[in-house]
Amino acid sequence: MSDALVPPDGPIGAQPEMPVCARHADRPTRLRCTRCDRPACPDCLREAAVGSQCVDCVNEGRRSGRRSQTLVGAEQTDGRLVVTPVLIVLNALAFVVTAVQAGNPLLNQRSAIFLESALQPVLVANGEWWRILTSGFMHIGLWHLVLNMAVLYIAGSSVEPELGRLRFTLVYFLALLGGNAAAFYFGAAGGLLAGASGAVFGIMGALIVVWRRKKRDISTVVVIVVINLVSNLFTNASLLAHLGGFVIGGLLTLAMVKAPRENRNLYQLGAVTAAVVLLVGMFALRASELRTLIGI
Repeated sequence: MSDALVPPDGPIGAQPEMPVCARHADRPTRLRCTRCDRPACPDCLREAAVGSQCVDCVNEGRRSGRRSQTLVGAEQTDGRLVVTPVLIVLNALAFVVTAVQAGNPLLNQRSAIFLESALQPVLVANGEWWRILTSGFMHIGLWHLVLNMAVLYIAGSSVEPELGRLRFTLVYFLALLGGNAAAFYFGAAGGLLAGASGAVFGIMGALIVVWRRKKRDISTVVVIVVINLVSNLFTNASLLAHLGGFVIGGLLTLAMVKAPRENRNLYQLGAVTAAVVLLVGMFALRASELRTLIGI
């Protein structure tokens, strides 16, 4: 019997050995970096304009060249969220503290911390100004917290990478203050307000602006916003706070998007300053009216 012919590359059916990740020798992979062509596992790859690049090439690109910019002039990142999860954690921690203090997660609004932090116009006018900020981290019940944080995560996932961390933070907190300012200025003197809804609606407004600018379909977001605003008419939620946050967040983001490339940062700083002046003015005027009304 004659000997069988053996292909030069090895026996029939043999498979070439799979390469391993350049950074993890224990991880076989068929993926490669489109820049350096080294094998890389999924954990070591980052999406790029064309294909995917390994973390080493991404870091090298950051050191050696100027990154591309987003619609508002922020540096393009790898899409990882930082501010959004931090805000969610802070809101969750605030809820846990009030729930533990109240001894009941369903009645956390009875805790002393909650009562010292919620927005009460008369008390604010009497000098307790911290409430216009701390009230944005108080939630009435677990469902209130979960709903707000779910929407924040969904909207923030698209808005934070586009605005960048600094601008996103400014939009969030100014929308929070915008919602509280609207409820404080136009609402009843004896009301009580708590929750991140104004800030969350501000991020929703920002999302509409960003998606509209990028020519994405905004109909679903608009419907969600409208449904939530209409539902305020049949619940204890503050329509004024939601509207105030939505308007401030949307207009501030629009100003950032529309700012000309020349002196873009200066124009955006001007928009932020204008928003701050407006909100401070609303709080100051209403506080003066309330002090006169109650004879302080």
